[in-house]
Parts: sequence; C-alpha cells; structure tokens
Amino acid sequence: MAVGFVLIVTKAGFEKQVRESLDDIDLITGRWGIFGEYDLIAKIESDDDVALTRCIVEDVRTIEGITETRTLIGAQI
Repeated sequence: MAVGFVLIVTKAGFEKQVRESLDDIDLITGRWGIFGEYDLIAKIESDDDVALTRCIVEDVRTIEGITETRTLIGAQI
C-alpha cells in the first residue's frame, strides 16, 4: 500500500472549492482544513506507487485554486 499526504496552499477564497474538488478524487481517503502555512492536507492511498504519483500530479495539482503543494510519502519502517 502506498500512502501520501499532500499539504496544500490555496488562493484566498478558494478553500471550499478545492475541498469539494478533492472529494471527487477516488484515491483521496481523507482531507482536512488546517491552520498555519498550509490551508489543507489530503491523504492519498493506493495499491501501487504509480497510481499514487499520477493522482498527485494529474488530479490534485491541477485543481483550480491550488497555488502550492508539498507531498510527503509514507514508508513502513
């Protein structure tokens, strides 16, 4: 199982629109509004690394209103 967390910065006033867009992405298993440097965090889970990467690059980063992302990939240790 591949797991990633995407920290998201949105344009002012786009938070709700971005949250709703994240809800439409199948591999996103959770998303939360947060306070501080980032506005949202999304958890992505997939059975393989390629699908996880595609989701981040093709689905999440292309959402209108997102200005910056930072991705953290989980690892079993």
